[in-house]
Amino acid sequence: MWTDRTPSDRAEYAESIAQEAAEALLKRIDAPRIDAAFVMGSGWKEAADGVGEPYLRFPVTEIPGFLAPTAAGHAGEIRAIRRGERCAVIFAGRTHLYEGHGPLAAVHGVRTAIAAGANTIVLTNACGSLTADLPVGAPALISDHINFTAQTPLIGARFVDLTDVYSPRLRAALRAFDATIGEGVYGGWFGPAFETPAEIRMMKTLGVDLVGMSTVLEAIAAREGGAEVLGLSLVTNRAAGLAGTKLSGEEVLEVANAAIPRLRPLLTEVARLVLA
Repeated sequence: MWTDRTPSDRAEYAESIAQEAAEALLKRIDAPRIDAAFVMGSGWKEAADGVGEPYLRFPVTEIPGFLAPTAAGHAGEIRAIRRGERCAVIFAGRTHLYEGHGPLAAVHGVRTAIAAGANTIVLTNACGSLTADLPVGAPALISDHINFTAQTPLIGARFVDLTDVYSPRLRAALRAFDATIGEGVYGGWFGPAFETPAEIRMMKTLGVDLVGMSTVLEAIAAREGGAEVLGLSLVTNRAAGLAGTKLSGEEVLEVANAAIPRLRPLLTEVARLVLA
């Protein structure tokens, strides 16, 4: 569906399927438009009730172009939230680049949300930390990113300014809400293999503070669509070679579950900011 086309055909297909999906989404949630979309990364879906009580929830596969996620901790569900006259959707799970469907599939949710009217995209993830200033179990704001995937959701002469990928306004508001929250540069890794200690040393030299396997392509697509972007990471482990232990997906989910009480109020504040 996503990869068996020429580049120009893929770009045209991505635009048309996002519009089709947006129309189907709005009809399904019975709303004229959405104002914001939240993408819940590994471990975040359990804290998503901080955004609000959904009035509707259904599988992502009911909307054109969406694939059922295969990564643990991703529910493959869409939830619709209302706050007064404002509406948001939560994508409880995402398609990762490493699942083999290509970058356009990885950003389909973001492009669908923007086609449905969203002017704010909130991207969450679980990640490894390269610095002691961003400890395990704590959330962190993404201030910038480095794309190590060698992939892009942009096809053709689409020149997108990424000077302020992650909204300075929203980051400042969350720092005012929680003075203890950290901030750092996120390194987007292809995955699904975790990084080697040598790769982590390279990233640290290049100024990376957090590393994970998502977010960067979605952020690029969101900025292409003109949406404001907020990136939130949950540090679930020290990066390879920094803690003397081996990495595992199970560790990621265990730490994420323990962090839910801190993530919920953070998401409540984010929802207040973007749905005011």
